[in-house]
Amino acid sequence: MMIKSDRRVLIVLLCIIVAALAVIYFTDGRQGGKPEEQATIPDSIRKSTKKPKKGYTYYQGEPPKPELFPFDPNTADSTQLLRLGLQPWQVRNIYKYRAAGGVYHQPRDFAKLYGLTLKQYRQLEPYIRISEEYMPADRYFSKNEVVEKRRDTLKYPVKLQPGECILLNSADTSQLRRVPGIGSYFARKIVDYRERLGGYCRVQQLMEIDDFPESAIAYFTLPDNVSLRKLNLNRLTLNELKRHPYINYYQARAIVDYRRLHGRLESLRQLSLSRDFPPEAIERLEPYVEY
Repeated sequence: MMIKSDRRVLIVLLCIIVAALAVIYFTDGRQGGKPEEQATIPDSIRKSTKKPKKGYTYYQGEPPKPELFPFDPNTADSTQLLRLGLQPWQVRNIYKYRAAGGVYHQPRDFAKLYGLTLKQYRQLEPYIRISEEYMPADRYFSKNEVVEKRRDTLKYPVKLQPGECILLNSADTSQLRRVPGIGSYFARKIVDYRERLGGYCRVQQLMEIDDFPESAIAYFTLPDNVSLRKLNLNRLTLNELKRHPYINYYQARAIVDYRRLHGRLESLRQLSLSRDFPPEAIERLEPYVEY
């Protein structure tokens, strides 16, 4: 049997142990761990445990800038679509649309993509290339018919047959190209020279155009009474006179000097004493002047 004194000693020891445990527990709780343990925690980890402030965003870098390059929305892969600036969920919608049998027949069909803004579409539209493989068959044949028609009537007009003629002073460039040997270049040259002259008074004047094909002369004609735009030699200035193909600078100066010294002109023959007006120059200019 344990005597009373032994029990007292045992109780005292238990109390001391309990008191020591209590001191250790409360002391550790206040300090929050040993100092050396706190020092081993990196600052980055400690800071990361803090709650983010209101409005804080974890990604602060700028998104990648879209690249613009030609693409076919029917065949472009995800990498190309993302490079164009589309969002991943938009790329998924394109894949789902194509998987369900959807086809982009024309560029404006791509504008139906969900979430695509008008600004984005205007940026992408010049780079959309729809392959002919995805064009509706009826549109393909109708397009070819239009191209063939234009080819026949514009690029390759039906040429005149021998004996047929067109009016030189009223024909436009499309009519002029019907003349054998006359293409777009000479058609424009004929119209430009006609405008500078004020109209053709002889078909042979076409030969004054550099390298003009002489064989084409037979397909032009002029009416008996040719209407020409004429120059008033008593009113026009030197600069206005020398714009005509048949009047150079020295001839224009001779006309102005004659008016200043002798008064009004009544005929080109009055200029025949000037070395700048030989008989052939007067004869060539006569139909285009008035007084």
